[in-house]
Order: sequence, then C-alpha cells, then structure tokens
Amino acid sequence: MQKRTFRIVAGVGAAAIAMIGVTAGVSFAGQTPVAAPAASSSSAQADSFLGGKPDVPPAIAVPDGNVLTSVFKAHGVQNYGCNSSGAWALLEPAAVLTGLSLKPVKPATAIHFRGPSWQSDSDGSLVEGTSPVSAPSPNPNSIAQLLITAKTLDPARAQTGVFAGVTFVQRLNTKGGVAPAGACTAGQTTAVKYTADYRFFKKA
Repeated sequence: MQKRTFRIVAGVGAAAIAMIGVTAGVSFAGQTPVAAPAASSSSAQADSFLGGKPDVPPAIAVPDGNVLTSVFKAHGVQNYGCNSSGAWALLEPAAVLTGLSLKPVKPATAIHFRGPSWQSDSDGSLVEGTSPVSAPSPNPNSIAQLLITAKTLDPARAQTGVFAGVTFVQRLNTKGGVAPAGACTAGQTTAVKYTADYRFFKKA
C-alpha cells in the first residue's frame, strides 16, 4: 500500500508535525529539544552537537564572510510522486529539526517543508532556499549533500529570530531519502525516510 504524501505550510506548529509521523509512517519519538552541550565556544558546541567537526566537500563550502549561527539534526521523509513518464520525482521534504541556536547558545526546534523552507516553531522565523549545489553523500544509497542559497525575502516580511538574515544552508551527512528504484505508475506517491544535519549561516 502506498503511503500518502502531505504538505506542510508555514506556521503549522506542533500539531502538524505530529500528523507527519502518522501520515508518512515515521516515528519522531525522542526528537525533543536538547540541552546545549558544555564547550568553550559556540562553534565547538555546534561541532559537539553534530558528533564532531563536519567534513564539508569543497563544492558545497560556504563562501567567506559568512558565519555559522545554528545547527540542527533532521528526521523526516522525502516525498516522491510518479510522473507521466513513469519515473519518481521529488515533491517535497518534510522533517522535524532539533538543534542549537548559537547566538546565544540555546536549544532550538524547527520544521522543514516545501520550498525548500525551514521555519522555527518557537519564534516563527522563516528561510527559503534556492539554487542548490550538490555533493555526494558520505553514506551509500543516500540523497546528496547540498549548499543552498537563501532567497531574499520581501522587505515587508522583515523578521527576527533564529532564521532571520540567513544567507546559506548546508545539508550534510545525509542518510536515506533516495527515490525507489524502477518504474512506477503515474499518480503514485511514496515517502522515503531520511536524516541529515543542517547548518545555517549569516553574514559575519
């Protein structure tokens, strides 16, 4: 039986995140905000949270003049639909993120949905991405790692919060999320579990 796909829109909150797990058959048990680890600097705390300093391929390195401002671990799905050619095509991601905001260091949570977009579920700040650059995942049979440029939002949407002013987003250490192999029937949908680390940057 095919799993139904779903759409998340900005500002959905915790209730919609709970529905993600039900709809896609994904468990988010234990994905709760974490206490900030003790370390000598915010960058050290970010690396500690992610399990060590990430190995970033040169192709998706963040340009000079940008600084790391938050890190998250994501658990969710990549939603695919079968197109008229009988091939799977990405519809949208849907994930919950738990992590740390670094200025100041404190636990943070967010959601990831179509756009691609990321939104804090505590302060409502939002970042949307464009122009992804890819690099292979270090894990087999996994979606690519990415460097995503943040879109310039309408000045009327000026905001504060963890994602305000974000310039770049890195998706690293991806596991899973690859579309099913083989042909499909037009109109079918499926959701494939994935995890990843996300790092958000702003101008220095």
